[in-house]
Amino acid sequence: MGQLDGKTVVVTGGGHGIGRAYSERFGREGARVVVAELDEAAARDVADNIERAGGEALAAPTDVASWSSAQAMAERAVERFGGIDGLVNNAAIFSTIPIARVGFEQIDEGEWDRVMEVNVKGVWLCCRAVVPAMRRRGGGSIVNIASATVFNGTPIRVNAIAPGNTLSEENPSLEILRMREAAVAARSLKRVQRPDDIVGSVLFMLSDAAAFITGQTLLVDGGTALH
Repeated sequence: MGQLDGKTVVVTGGGHGIGRAYSERFGREGARVVVAELDEAAARDVADNIERAGGEALAAPTDVASWSSAQAMAERAVERFGGIDGLVNNAAIFSTIPIARVGFEQIDEGEWDRVMEVNVKGVWLCCRAVVPAMRRRGGGSIVNIASATVFNGTPIRVNAIAPGNTLSEENPSLEILRMREAAVAARSLKRVQRPDDIVGSVLFMLSDAAAFITGQTLLVDGGTALH
């Protein structure tokens, strides 16, 4: 019995490197593997390897940065295997481009846009493409492959403020008013959050009083999230 017996799993970027390793291991664990890969020849090679080993696989040429391509991939997976149970968002561009080797201030704008298209937008599009099939199944599992790089420190002091739902529009719609009422009901401090509730936190982070704080996210939400 494999850990993925009877499940259909999509692996984006599944034709090369780590993605190939995911795809082939999932095949050995009993999954029906959808190798969603921009390089069609690589996708077919991995799918053939899985099938030669006794598994089931579909080579699905896919550009994750294109909605029509991601949607077509999901439709092919459902047509071939009857549904989708898992998605591994592995497709990314990083190690082969200068963004991996230079400071952020030296990155070319076009290069940045392409990274965002594949590494960020691509994750959203592939989730959007497969979730309807997962819901028809009654559930599913999505695994996004990130990077340890995000946890590396830099010599620049950078922090984030995470506000809750805040009163900021002069003429809010009825929908927004209802959303604010729900936010008040969900937080520990039972009142509407106002812009002035956030300003002090930002001032603190900019000041020398926070000179030894970096890489942190400060929740300013009236106790909606407590940790």
